[in-house]
Amino acid sequence: GSIDGSIQEVNVSPCPTQPCLLHKGTSYSINVTFASKIESQGSKARVYGEMLHVDIPFPIPEPDGCKSGIQCPIQKGHSYSYLNKLPVKSEYPSIKLIVKWELVDDQDQLLFCWKIPVQITS
Repeated sequence: GSIDGSIQEVNVSPCPTQPCLLHKGTSYSINVTFASKIESQGSKARVYGEMLHVDIPFPIPEPDGCKSGIQCPIQKGHSYSYLNKLPVKSEYPSIKLIVKWELVDDQDQLLFCWKIPVQITS
């Protein structure tokens, strides 16, 4: 669903197999390499847990893409490495769900969007 960018690589670590086993109280590293098709002064991440076709917002400590490895302003035709953390809080329920990670530009258009199946566990 990426409109203004194209994903070259997504890396969630540690996650040797899918669904990713996300242990409560642990943070996971997210690394997305993407190429931008547009120019944008900034970028913002939005993360959701997708359950029963409903997107539940998932708070992340740093939603600003320009503070997450991306050199802003974003330039057309350039590739960027987006780095962030996905903290799994101990109060989260032990369930299977889909994590959806979006990065939007100044116009609220998707620079990238990807999904990964996860299982939250103790």
